[in-house]
Order: sequence, then structure tokens, then C-alpha cells
Amino acid sequence: MYQRILIATDGSKLSSKAVKAGINLAAALGAEVFAFMAVARYPIPFYEGTAVPGAQFTEKVRGQLKHDAQLILNKVKEMCEAYDVKATTVTGLDPIGDGIIKSAKKHNCDLIVMASHGRKGIKRLILGSETLDVLTHSTIPVLVLR
Repeated sequence: MYQRILIATDGSKLSSKAVKAGINLAAALGAEVFAFMAVARYPIPFYEGTAVPGAQFTEKVRGQLKHDAQLILNKVKEMCEAYDVKATTVTGLDPIGDGIIKSAKKHNCDLIVMASHGRKGIKRLILGSETLDVLTHSTIPVLVLR
């Protein structure tokens, strides 16, 4: 059925539940896992009228964010190894939804597993919905867990 599963995480508690479910599914199917986490392209929010940090500062912060993401992905890889599931870690720049889809296509994944925070109202407007973005634009099946 599914042989290559991309599991997207943001390191949150809810996302961890999706990671565990995705790894269990991969183990049951004998599938390979690609653990994905997006890294902010612009680590400092940019709002009109604010000062833009220098490139050196931005690169330093982005480097720290990549490092932190890799630590989270390494934990996912260790979980996969505990279930005897082959795993590869992947980071990408945001926008997150695009990164998930591009990475899944690049690695020929046939399923994307991710969590939905279920934000509503103003929180959804401000924070967005990466899950909805992936569901709307992906041609690859998406398993959403809450």
C-alpha cells in the first residue's frame, strides 16, 4: 500500500502524536519514513515600519533554528529505529505547506502524515492553517491526526 511516508512535525505535543501514529503505520506496512520539519526563512517577523535585522544576524538565528529542528528530527529518527523503520530526516524552508508538499514529491512519498491543531477564529486567521494548505494543494494523500 504505502511505501514512503512523509511525517511532518513542528515539535509540538500534538505533532508528537501524529509522529507516533505515522511511525506505527510505517512499521505495520514496512514503509520508509521521511521526517520533515520546516525552518523559518525569515526568523524575525517582518512588519511594515520595523527595522530589518542584518543578514549576519538573520543567518545566525536561522542556523540555530536549523539546529533545533535537526534535534527534533533526530528524536523522530530514533523512534523509527526502535520500530525497525528506515528513516531519513529532512528540513525545508517555509512556507511550511509548500515545503511539505515539495519534500514529499522530491522523495517520491505516497502518503503525508501530519497533525492539525484545529485552530478556529482569530487564531486561525493570524496563525494560518498549514494542514489546510497541504490538504488543498497536495496531490499526494494526506492523513491528518488530532
